Amino acid sequence: MGCLLPAQLPPAIMAAMESSYENAHYLPIYCNLQDRKVVIVGGGRVAGRKVRSLLPSGAKITVISPEVTHDLACLIKHNNIRHLKRSFSTGDLRDAWLVIAATDDAKVQEQVFSEAERLGCLCNVVDRPEKCSFIVPSVVKRGALTMAVSTGGQSPGLARALRKRLEEEFPEEWAPYVELAGRLRRLILSSKDPERIQRGLERLVCFRCIRWIQEKEWEKLVEWAIDIGGKEAEILAKEAISSWTDSFSN
Repeated sequence: MGCLLPAQLPPAIMAAMESSYENAHYLPIYCNLQDRKVVIVGGGRVAGRKVRSLLPSGAKITVISPEVTHDLACLIKHNNIRHLKRSFSTGDLRDAWLVIAATDDAKVQEQVFSEAERLGCLCNVVDRPEKCSFIVPSVVKRGALTMAVSTGGQSPGLARALRKRLEEEFPEEWAPYVELAGRLRRLILSSKDPERIQRGLERLVCFRCIRWIQEKEWEKLVEWAIDIGGKEAEILAKEAISSWTDSFSN
């Protein structure tokens, strides 16, 4: 079977191949939104999910929509969120650092994207990758550990499937392990001995800790900490364990 030349391909296939956003080069970064103005345009379930995902960031959130769902209304009421009960209008993105258009109104989508581009504001129009200056990955969080998956807008469904797989492979016990590893790392770096620092950092990575936490084998976890940083590390480990469970005894 011979290969078809581009001119011989059906228009639908050519359009799929030439979609400009597929060649966008996205840089994976984590943004600090603390005290930054973030605007959500829309009041439906998608807007609610976006607002909920933003709450831990400490952003100053503004929701623009004549009406909102009951769940979103509760989020607005209990989280000091500004709500403009009207449609989007020019000027709403002034001083905004980031905006998400969570509306299916094509005209509003275009208005939001155009103003964001003019003002240099990061913009995401939900389900319209070609109208996005950033895209939102599928995320798995285990305490301070954050894993993000993206297909660059090619297949959001695949990204969600990969996220579910990561959720299975990285159980909740990763959260306390990462928390303790962070405490021990700060202790290690306080040493003045380069060799001790190098040795400690190498031993800090220990996936067996996950199993020990799952099976509540606290003694093994403490022994691991002692091997890394001695008596001070033992104290840190026991304090961490006591905050996780009441079953640990000295």
